[in-house]
Amino acid sequence: MLRSETLFGKREPNPSANTSNPPLSATTPPSGGAGVKSTLSSAAGSSLSSPSAAKDAAANTASTNAMGSKLIVGPNIKLKGVEITDCDTLVVEGCVEATMDSRVMQIAEIGAFKGSAEIDIAEIRGAFDGDLVVREKLVIYATGKVSGKIRYGKLVIEEGGQIMGDVQVNGAAVTAPRALNAA
Repeated sequence: MLRSETLFGKREPNPSANTSNPPLSATTPPSGGAGVKSTLSSAAGSSLSSPSAAKDAAANTASTNAMGSKLIVGPNIKLKGVEITDCDTLVVEGCVEATMDSRVMQIAEIGAFKGSAEIDIAEIRGAFDGDLVVREKLVIYATGKVSGKIRYGKLVIEEGGQIMGDVQVNGAAVTAPRALNAA
């Protein structure tokens, strides 16, 4: 059983504890300071007391970090007037008014994004209104509506998807073909 003193860096000496393996510490307080120290318990039966268990915990942490950072704006949530940075994936199920630079943006059917975004890959099932620069691939699904100033590398539009506004591919304007007049 974990006692409350352990959570605040106070421990009673445990005579049966092995002194060759100090307990794992999540944070180390500054020297000379009275900071709070979070320590994993070395109680009998702890799954992190063996070296192989510590390796497994480190591997799980590394795999979580490899996935990158993800921000989910859930349904009925309104996020307004922000700049979103250092976000690998943005999932919009609510309403977002922001400026962002990211890797992936996914807008759900019930989601809406208004503002400007520079991203690698965009998957739009809901609504986007504003300035959109997609460096790699823009996918607009059947329920998706994209409007504003749009720049993209590759474009995929599912039947029923809508795109309107100033649309350009890699900096070149996309224009409707002109009718040829026979003279």
